[in-house]
Amino acid sequence: MTTATIAGAEVQIDDEGFLTDATEWTEDIARQLAANIGIELTDRHWDMIRFIRDDYAANGVTPGTRRVQASGGFATKEQFELFPKKPQKKSAYIAGVPKPAGCV
Repeated sequence: MTTATIAGAEVQIDDEGFLTDATEWTEDIARQLAANIGIELTDRHWDMIRFIRDDYAANGVTPGTRRVQASGGFATKEQFELFPKKPQKKSAYIAGVPKPAGCV
């Protein structure tokens, strides 16, 4: 694991830049991570990010597309609109949770 400074905070990250400890996450870190991949966060982005974090905290697993749709109320199409091309990978990265299983 590597230590990185993101938004002025020292955090532990893996080889792909995902936080390895979700408790180190802050909204400032999320804003910086989003900017790193060219996403400007709107209220709807924050809704999905908060759902992902809450679901991860409750279940210990990063939710996949189906769970985000069924439990979070974010249609698959909307997920792709918010986080183009790789919505689960990008949203998990910004939310400070592990990359979902099955993401390349």
